Amino acid sequence: MNREIRFPSIRIIGAEGEQLGIMSPEEGRAIAEERGLDLVEVAPDARPPVCKIMDYGKFKYEISKRTKPQKTAKLKTIKLRPKTDGHDIETKFNLARKFLAEGDRVKFVMRLRGREAAYVDRWCLSLSKALELLSDAGAVSLVPQKEGRAVVAQVDPK
Repeated sequence: MNREIRFPSIRIIGAEGEQLGIMSPEEGRAIAEERGLDLVEVAPDARPPVCKIMDYGKFKYEISKRTKPQKTAKLKTIKLRPKTDGHDIETKFNLARKFLAEGDRVKFVMRLRGREAAYVDRWCLSLSKALELLSDAGAVSLVPQKEGRAVVAQVDPK
């Protein structure tokens, strides 16, 4: 960058990507200083080396933004029981709403024990009615259905 370039001649590229030609590093620095920018070496292995006139601080910021890891959507599981009380369901659905707002998918698992498994249709219906409460925060991607000794449903964020 700027005074650290040690080649007798370099290819200069302007701030908008236009070719300015092959010249000495001093001439390139003069052009960059005239525009209030920096002369940055972008391809030192090329012959002649390629330098670009740019704002180095902005360049470093853009590189750091590119290398930042992207957040992936996770699958959060919320466990319910057929006998779960109204307030507890409300609390769990508020938690689900928070997960959906953060961009995570939410899976609801209603475990069935003993004779509860005989009334699967009733539990599927009650879970689907409860999922309507989340229609503002997400879309049901997996409708309530029996899976082993449980009723399972999934909601994806909007």
